[in-house]
Amino acid sequence: MIPSLILATSPTLLWAHQIRYHQATQALANDLFDFLDDDLKPFVLLLALPTDPTQCARCLEPEDCGLPSEPFDGAVARGKVIQLTAPRPYVESDDVPADMVRRKHEVLGIRDAVQETLDQLDEHAPHQHFAGWPVEMHGHYVVTVLRLQRKPLRAYPSLRPHRFYTSGRPLAPSLLVAAMYRFNDETVKALKDVAAGLGFFVRPRESEELLRSAGKALMDTPAQALGLDPAMTQLFSTCNTISSLRYEGAEGVGKLLLARRGHPNLEEIFALTCPTALTDYRAVRKLLEMTTPDVHLLADGDSVYALGRQVGPYDAEREDLFIISFVTHYAWELQHAGQVLLRSHYGLPGLPHTRLNRTGFRKALKRTFALTDPAKVERLWDVVLEASRQKHGTLLVITTEALAEADRLKLQCTLIEPVPLTPLITQLVTSIDGAVLLDPEGYCYSIGVILDGRASGRGDGARGARYNSALRYVESSEYPCIAIVVSEDGLVDVIPSERE
Repeated sequence: MIPSLILATSPTLLWAHQIRYHQATQALANDLFDFLDDDLKPFVLLLALPTDPTQCARCLEPEDCGLPSEPFDGAVARGKVIQLTAPRPYVESDDVPADMVRRKHEVLGIRDAVQETLDQLDEHAPHQHFAGWPVEMHGHYVVTVLRLQRKPLRAYPSLRPHRFYTSGRPLAPSLLVAAMYRFNDETVKALKDVAAGLGFFVRPRESEELLRSAGKALMDTPAQALGLDPAMTQLFSTCNTISSLRYEGAEGVGKLLLARRGHPNLEEIFALTCPTALTDYRAVRKLLEMTTPDVHLLADGDSVYALGRQVGPYDAEREDLFIISFVTHYAWELQHAGQVLLRSHYGLPGLPHTRLNRTGFRKALKRTFALTDPAKVERLWDVVLEASRQKHGTLLVITTEALAEADRLKLQCTLIEPVPLTPLITQLVTSIDGAVLLDPEGYCYSIGVILDGRASGRGDGARGARYNSALRYVESSEYPCIAIVVSEDGLVDVIPSERE
């Protein structure tokens, strides 16, 4: 017997602003998770669990969410069993009434019951659902469920899960999970509002603020591992500030090893008589000048106490030795056991991406130009790969109307005789400022191009002029085009004019 679908249940509104709330949460999820990785493809659905055991669970929004209804029946009852039998992460204190702690554990049990069901349904699916915090409304617990694609979820490194703040809140093992936590916080806040969902608007910078908050949350995890109080240790803002400072005009490049003093994998070369507080930003930036590829600053999370190096094989299971790598001006990474957990660029955290993804680039060519010829794709790939090695950054624009655009922009570029780009020619033409204009055949028509275009609603003030000018040009172009932006810190953005 095929189980009935939730969509088969009557889609009546549970509350007045239900549709508005769902639209806003979907928009927020799109902005937030598309920024982290386009392949995550976030999808939001609302699940209603009746407090009356005689009633059935149902999906509120959207109607075609495609989940079977029967497994969610009785989730509230199962949640209460979990509440009574599972260890309680939230603890009572003078500041938190016992009744509030009890309610937290009750909804936590319901959330866990829903998540267990989702995990069973997703066992062989290409996606994974994540249950948010249930909110009681009109005789139901409303659960905001987020669906993400499994493959990109597994592509990024993570610390071990199931660690908590002293208050009982979970610590984030990765930036993706931290972003999910912040997304859930926003949805719960909106649902608990007097007119749930009515005032839930996704502002232009909303996702960036959530990402910064997620970055702060992730940095609390190494802070706690070092025995510090995360609430008193602002590692995220500290690293951002240090990376933003110059010393005698030079950008800060080097590494800071975070571990308790005396860690078996750290060797001190010389110690500071008076450790320098990490919040003494200019002093730390000055000390960073003494580092080399083999010698780093040693810090306990509170202060820099020595210069030294990492020695011996590190047991990654310990998760008590972290590396802050200052890559270039206002860019740094959080690393553990050779893996990058977070990369912050101008104060905005992101997931670690490879310098350039061949598969993603090939998909962009196919989607934008319907280009699938292996020889042409490989020729363009060689050009882009060479451009990605340009240490000062560069910008390529591939467009079907490269010749016409070169003529239109001739007063703000250097025209050249059409030439098929080779790695050598690419190295030469990308060594100057401005964009390189070429067509899908790989022929270049102009260099040093100053791009134009209308202001974009997706512009990012934290990124440089190169990225934003490319975005404006692509969004304003009347022709199919792709911009490849190579930043000075090695990041490569592929911006197509047509998105899936």
